[in-house]
Amino acid sequence: MKILISNDDGIDSPGIKALANAFQNMGEVFVVAPHRERSTAGHSLTLHKPLRILSFGNNYFATTGTPADCVYLGIREIVKGRPDILLSGINRGANLGTDLYYSGTVAGAREAALMNIRSYAFSLADVSLSLPNTPREPMRFEMAAQMARKVVEDTLKIPFPSHSLLNVNIPNLEPTQIKGMKIARQGIRYYKDEVTKRTDPRGKDYYWIGGAYEGFEEDLHSDCHAVQESYISIAPITIDGTHNEFYTTLQSAFKK
Repeated sequence: MKILISNDDGIDSPGIKALANAFQNMGEVFVVAPHRERSTAGHSLTLHKPLRILSFGNNYFATTGTPADCVYLGIREIVKGRPDILLSGINRGANLGTDLYYSGTVAGAREAALMNIRSYAFSLADVSLSLPNTPREPMRFEMAAQMARKVVEDTLKIPFPSHSLLNVNIPNLEPTQIKGMKIARQGIRYYKDEVTKRTDPRGKDYYWIGGAYEGFEEDLHSDCHAVQESYISIAPITIDGTHNEFYTTLQSAFKK
């Protein structure tokens, strides 16, 4: 079995190392990741400048591109064929709900899903961020890697539909505190609308965008709710973004 692993936190991130170690005895592992952090890169490909591949030995490679570039190059230039499984992560932080549209971690898995390769995106959700006056705990990447391995093993015999992936979020808790796994729907997360305007030493304005996390739309079946309740959320994600009910409504409207 050939296993391709990528991420958006970069080749030196502890999450990708833990994930690669957890799967070493399951097959031939190839790691292809950005040479620097590319968080929130989304699903972008680099089309207007050249990319480089840097070899670190032992099937570890970095590229100068995005997570989607890494998967694209990994399949076509490094593995030189279709891997049996694509694993993306383990991300430092959650990729829940609408985070998926910005996430480089999920984009890596989505790029392989476009080619109908069995794909998984793994993220380690720091649940303390949503609890006031709660100290940050160390990120438990080794624990998350073992949980990721279990998710893959438990789903390995389940056929994936065309162009689909599993988005998996693991609460950053002690193993005894994790209640189990829940199959979940993609939820909706909210962030504070914030733009910080500053002026550089040459008198020109610049801006920081993005605000603090403010919670999620309440839905007992969502990935956001599952993680808040100390479950590992497993959300099946499809590439087709068509709103089927609205599609039918529009068809009826335009037939008149």
